[in-house]
Amino acid sequence: QVQLVESGGGLVQPGGSLRLSCAASGSIFSRYTMGWYRQAPGKQRELVATITSGGSTNYADSVKGRFTISRDNAKNKNTLYLRMSSLKPEDTAVYSCNAVHELIGGHDYWGQGTQVTVSS
Repeated sequence: QVQLVESGGGLVQPGGSLRLSCAASGSIFSRYTMGWYRQAPGKQRELVATITSGGSTNYADSVKGRFTISRDNAKNKNTLYLRMSSLKPEDTAVYSCNAVHELIGGHDYWGQGTQVTVSS
């Protein structure tokens, strides 16, 4: 079992930056592929970025070059990050953290989400 708690969302002007955090607890964080997803009003949830236990990353085309996903696997950290820069109004969404165990099926967890609003 993994518990995920996101933080760091808020209101930012176009062109600004934010860093989201996702604190994980309850299992061995380092055995999970972690990801950020987002859902805008009236739209389906979409992948933003993922990072494997080994550090391999994958980004949606819409955020490449602007967003950076990273993770801290230290026992006292167990935290996933998303650094967002050059934010655009179309980045406005609820951003959610996801954890998927890399070896055991059915271990797929979600956080509650944090709101990011890009507006002047």
